[in-house]
Amino acid sequence: MATIGVEEEYLLLDPVTGIPVPLAEKVRMAADLARLTGGREVQCELLQAQVEVATPVCDSLQEVGGHLLRLRHALASAAEAHGCRIAPVATPPLRDALRPVAVTDHARYRAMLVQAPQLVAEQLVNGMHVHVAVPSREAGVQVLNRLRPWLPTLTAMSANSPLWDGHDTGFASWRTVIFGRWPVAGLPPVFRDLEDYERRVRRLIDCGLISDTGQLYWQARLSERYPTVEVRCLDVQLRADEAVMCAGVVRALVETALAEATAGEPVPDCAPELLQAAMWHAARHGLSDALIDPVGATRHRAGDMLCGLLRHIGAALDASGDTREVSALVHRLLRQGTGADRQRAALAAGGPRAAVDLIVGESGP
Repeated sequence: MATIGVEEEYLLLDPVTGIPVPLAEKVRMAADLARLTGGREVQCELLQAQVEVATPVCDSLQEVGGHLLRLRHALASAAEAHGCRIAPVATPPLRDALRPVAVTDHARYRAMLVQAPQLVAEQLVNGMHVHVAVPSREAGVQVLNRLRPWLPTLTAMSANSPLWDGHDTGFASWRTVIFGRWPVAGLPPVFRDLEDYERRVRRLIDCGLISDTGQLYWQARLSERYPTVEVRCLDVQLRADEAVMCAGVVRALVETALAEATAGEPVPDCAPELLQAAMWHAARHGLSDALIDPVGATRHRAGDMLCGLLRHIGAALDASGDTREVSALVHRLLRQGTGADRQRAALAAGGPRAAVDLIVGESGP
């Protein structure tokens, strides 16, 4: 089976106020100095209240889960040493809108602040990125074309950002909406081949619309650093085992897409306006409403859509030995709800403080 790697982004919160705090560099250095992490496993992000972790290349979901738990625990210890807590949540329940978090002092981030100051000020959003190895970049383009119809379902499954400024936004994944405001964001287009992909990316750079390929904020793209397809539509997950579930589903989707391309099966035909609306609908409702099949242009109950997803990737899950684990986690998701559902329940029961306590308390398994 294809190797896999996962990146997760976390917020750093003040344990008393629940407000994001700009301590990322101190927390990262503390984790490294204590030898809790190695090399480039922990990095700073756009804003100084964010940190990012990256697992090594993994062969199995067990490896993914082990590394994510190790990294979460390492950062939690380093954060506590500096008087803050890590929060695996895609938007903060609370923030100080009058005093935006400072940008990390890197040239690229300073340029982004000049380009879009208000967007950067509101970029307190955290995702989960899943890298799956592909045999070539050409094969990766064929995978991207076949992943597109499933990106709304993945977004709904991973929804974990309903709160903003102490209230419910009405969206299960408010992060998806915030991230969609950049020049090149949202669903990737269909590409004829690798040459078409690279030509269109060069045009965006040559026109000055993006400064580099790192600003391709498509929800799935080819990685420029690794021989992988990178799926980016996922909110970071409250629990490490939920992240493992998402990683397993994404790997199986990539493997299924590779098999379809090898067999010469046609790329699914999705009307772009229907696919875009299906993504908005998924971000709005998560799993609390019907999901849209953009290929068949039909509505399905969320449980039926997820069962259809498991059938679609069943052969790939069987081949990797992941069927039992992924199926069990998907069915638990349907019973217990998404991170967005659990945050809303906490907000209703005890207000924003209860939501912060939930987020900080669920950062482990």
